Amino acid sequence: MPVGFFEQFMTPVYMGIPLIVVAMLVPWLLVITPDTRWVNNRQLTLQSWFISRFNYQLLMPLKAGGHKWAVLFTALMLLLMSLNMLGLLPYTFTPTTQLSLNLGLAVPLWLATVIIGMRNQPTESLGHLLPEGTPTALIPVLIIIETISLFIRPVALGVRLTANLTAGHLLIQLISTAAFVLTTIMPLVALLTATVLFLLTLLEVAVAMIQAYVFVLLLSLYLQENI
Repeated sequence: MPVGFFEQFMTPVYMGIPLIVVAMLVPWLLVITPDTRWVNNRQLTLQSWFISRFNYQLLMPLKAGGHKWAVLFTALMLLLMSLNMLGLLPYTFTPTTQLSLNLGLAVPLWLATVIIGMRNQPTESLGHLLPEGTPTALIPVLIIIETISLFIRPVALGVRLTANLTAGHLLIQLISTAAFVLTTIMPLVALLTATVLFLLTLLEVAVAMIQAYVFVLLLSLYLQENI
């Protein structure tokens, strides 16, 4: 049992091996791979339908050059969603509550979109730093502000995912602790608290899926500006 509420977010180590590595590899076992059968089963059909709809909704606003990122975005979406969902199970660890992991995913992908923009359309990419028609006196200030906003994007990606999952997990632990303590003191209030905990768990499942989608969606918007 954790000594403190925030110890659930510490990376556990077993026999010198950080379990964050195992937690990141396990979701790939849940992804079904196509086989040689003519007719797919229900699970594979549902997975294929979800991936096709996700690609359609995500890549529809992008130009043709951005469609090359379809495989990467789909794999990242499935990875984040699996990690977020598996972290809600008992005796598990959620790697996406670690800011280091989220920044490790956000920074390289954001940097790739910036490099693509600088290579394909350097004038338009640099033009985002200075809006058209800006007064001369405000040019240095706006360039500094836009540069800071550009470099803060990966930080916002990582912090958003970390904060939402951490807040949800912490709230679930607080309410579950209250329900456990109130069981012997006020059973009726404990039952009400358990009901709230169940509803909060359903909400956290939705948050786990939505945050994975938002992470990939923002990356696609950054890519759209640079292709």
